[in-house]
Amino acid sequence: MSIEQLINDCKKNDIKAQEQLYRDYAPKLFSVCLKYSRNYTEAQDNLQDGFLLIFEKLRLYSFKGSFDGWLKRVMINHILQLYRKETFLRLVNEEVTEAEEIEIEEEAVPLEYLMKIIQELPDRYRLVFNLFAIDGYSHQEIAEMLNINIGTSKSNLSRARMILKEKIEHNMGNSTIPSVK
Repeated sequence: MSIEQLINDCKKNDIKAQEQLYRDYAPKLFSVCLKYSRNYTEAQDNLQDGFLLIFEKLRLYSFKGSFDGWLKRVMINHILQLYRKETFLRLVNEEVTEAEEIEIEEEAVPLEYLMKIIQELPDRYRLVFNLFAIDGYSHQEIAEMLNINIGTSKSNLSRARMILKEKIEHNMGNSTIPSVK
């Protein structure tokens, strides 16, 4: 079945098509959820709720642009909407520190460990870091998405990088990166 047919069947609330869409895209979207969630369980919840929203909004998809990109954007916006309801985004000092580039050997830090320490970042830092460094949004876009100032976005990114750098350097200094299970 073509992706166009699958989408059209999902728009008609065909349960088998919705199940197929979920099976095809859940793994990719779960990795998005993991990046923006506090932990694995929250990511699972966000995935389930996000798919309900996707099925609800699928009628708005007009086959313009990448379907993968559309799904990812819906999922990210869903998760950000959950965080907007919380107060953690409101109290941030807007003092912008100069962003420091982090240079580490790629093989030196296992991806699982890197994902783990990113998930451990405070919510506001994790969201800004993922939006900017991983998903390529600008500070202007992040500010609009999170209802914060551009300076707050820059400051949160800088602090996230400093925390990550400190954790990586600390663990590399001990010459052991903790195993992630």
